[in-house]
Amino acid sequence: MKKLFATCFGLGLLPIAPGTWGSLPCAVLFGILSFAGTSNVIINAVMAVCVVGGSAACVLCAPEAIERTGKKDPGQVVADEFAGQAVTFLALPALAGSNVILAAAAGFLLFRFFDILKPWPIHKLEKLPSGWGILADDLLAGVYACVILQVITRLWLAG
Repeated sequence: MKKLFATCFGLGLLPIAPGTWGSLPCAVLFGILSFAGTSNVIINAVMAVCVVGGSAACVLCAPEAIERTGKKDPGQVVADEFAGQAVTFLALPALAGSNVILAAAAGFLLFRFFDILKPWPIHKLEKLPSGWGILADDLLAGVYACVILQVITRLWLAG
């Protein structure tokens, strides 16, 4: 059961770019909810549940994968990417039409950019123990992506 949650129901077991696959569900979910005209309150609640759920799965389930693989951050553990990607979409302004698709794609790409490059101090957070080190860097990557996406969408909507 722990493996199921840590791998986001098997996405982390895919052979190519498991972190990218682990990030995808939140971006798709955000896009679907926004495109359907769901209220921002509901969208934010869903994204918050994704953050909390992914975080809990990472912290509680990753230690078993660490022990099993001997790696500090096993590639198959993608609950951290799931949680970090959800952070990216928190508190965005209401969007409609093609703006939703563009925002979902931009948020996805921004999160992957920060998650892969790990600018300061994201990389330092990996040193935290066990599942916390796996999770914390992705949550901060999500915050970075969220800030940039907030600026982009607000300037775009204002312009």
